[in-house]
Amino acid sequence: MEEPSDLYDIYETGANPPCVNHQQSLEDPENVECLRRKIKYYFMNPCEKYHARGRKPWKLILQIIKIAIITIQLMSFGLSNQMVVTFKEESLMTFKHLFLKDYVDGSMGTYAVYRQADVYDHIDYIIEQYGLLHNITVGNHEYEKNGTVFSPLLMCQEFYENSTVYPENDTFDIDAHVETECLKVYPMQQLSSLPHLDLHFKTMLSVKITFVLKAINLQTVRYRELPDCYDFRIAITFNNQAHSGRIKVDLENDVEINECRDWKVTGASPRNIYLTVLFDCLIIITCITSSTLCTRSVLKGIKLQFEYTHFCKTSSGKEVPLSEKLEFLNGWYILIIVSDTLTIIGSILKIDIQTKVLTSYDVCSIFLGTGTMFVWIGVVRYLGYFRKYNILILTLRAAFPNVIRFLYCAGIIYLSYCFCGWIVLGPYHEKFRTLNTVSECLFSLINGDDMFPTFKNMSQKSSLVWIFSRVYLYTFVSLFIYMILSLFITLITDTYDTIKQQQQSGTPTSELQRFLSECKDLPNSGVYRLDNSNTCFFNCCITRCRKQQDMSTSEA
Repeated sequence: MEEPSDLYDIYETGANPPCVNHQQSLEDPENVECLRRKIKYYFMNPCEKYHARGRKPWKLILQIIKIAIITIQLMSFGLSNQMVVTFKEESLMTFKHLFLKDYVDGSMGTYAVYRQADVYDHIDYIIEQYGLLHNITVGNHEYEKNGTVFSPLLMCQEFYENSTVYPENDTFDIDAHVETECLKVYPMQQLSSLPHLDLHFKTMLSVKITFVLKAINLQTVRYRELPDCYDFRIAITFNNQAHSGRIKVDLENDVEINECRDWKVTGASPRNIYLTVLFDCLIIITCITSSTLCTRSVLKGIKLQFEYTHFCKTSSGKEVPLSEKLEFLNGWYILIIVSDTLTIIGSILKIDIQTKVLTSYDVCSIFLGTGTMFVWIGVVRYLGYFRKYNILILTLRAAFPNVIRFLYCAGIIYLSYCFCGWIVLGPYHEKFRTLNTVSECLFSLINGDDMFPTFKNMSQKSSLVWIFSRVYLYTFVSLFIYMILSLFITLITDTYDTIKQQQQSGTPTSELQRFLSECKDLPNSGVYRLDNSNTCFFNCCITRCRKQQDMSTSEA
């Protein structure tokens, strides 16, 4: 994908086009000149196309309008999505304080019990708090109802069936089959009337307590939006799978958003949902139009690429390199098509969310956010029409193949350090427990972040592993920061210098540029305008008549 200013600038050169046989070009110069003008016109920017043929820059105008309306749509959806996420997070924190005994904010990673009496005490506390929910909660939480009956709390114990363990004799008899025992507790049921559930601690895998609570998100009323009704499926797990004497306690919350069955809002006029849906439909129509125009331009470029390839093959027998073929494939148009597709999908999901058909806020935000990001990145294309700004785009494009090859080699070394750190340091360092955390830790080290805590938090229980960790971390930092990162920056810098020298010299760097440099006609010369038949024949005849007239004038 070449930028217009680099493809069809008029270079001072008297050489024949490389793909044109000199004898054939003399026999049929009009067709050659016609093809050259067609290609040159294709690479013009919107302003030059307007001067060349008087065509309005509809794609440019449409992109400006699309950026404005898509940004407005994203901001509106972002505010609604933020209220939903805030309500979910605060509700989760509320449930932890309500149902986990002696819970302190930020202690979820270390929240555990160690004695049998504590396990029974925590389970009784959860059941008691569940029964007294009406009297203790400051929110609008309620029990779920199936008809006229409340949904019960379900407590299930998982353990190995018919198994015995004797650590003192180093013997055990384990049946791998897992047995499940469950107990139902209905709201406002007396704790003393509940049947007792004996826990088999030596063979117990987990105790899971699940129940459903309902709530309404009223904060949306202030923004003239109808509140949603929420179903919170809460699961409290006592995890004893390690059988280490430490039972970890975790509370998870699965949220389902539904449309409220009956509602009434007084004192404020709710926002007309149909206007919002109509605005989303307008965005969908705009994106479809933009995608259609860009697809047409991509197909036109592919058609010109076939014509140019056929011309070079028939005139000189040379094959056009792949890099020059890709010049006709405008990557910016492809980026716009992708962004339009993502925005259309996101807008459809947003309409479904507003009409309460779906509640996929996260999926919708991904599509709308990525589509908006690509739309704004597309603005760089119009900055590329200016030579000073265009050097960034040219540098990124020219360095891309070398960068990919460089990252491939560096990635292999990076993965080797990830696997080594996970296997060796994982048991002794919190940041190396999983491959994901290892990768995040090493990437932070490359950027110079969190270096001292990574060295300091290494456990010294094993002297051999501690010494290995020092060698591991020092070699990684030295290799990636002082060598690989420096080489990466040098790669980009060298490409920038090369592009800058080419722009200053003004010398064509490809066969296609040399071919187009033979065309001396400026956009406002009038030779690019089409007649009613929309063919090149008329323009070619005008050119021939002008040349003959100039020759007659010179002879006179």
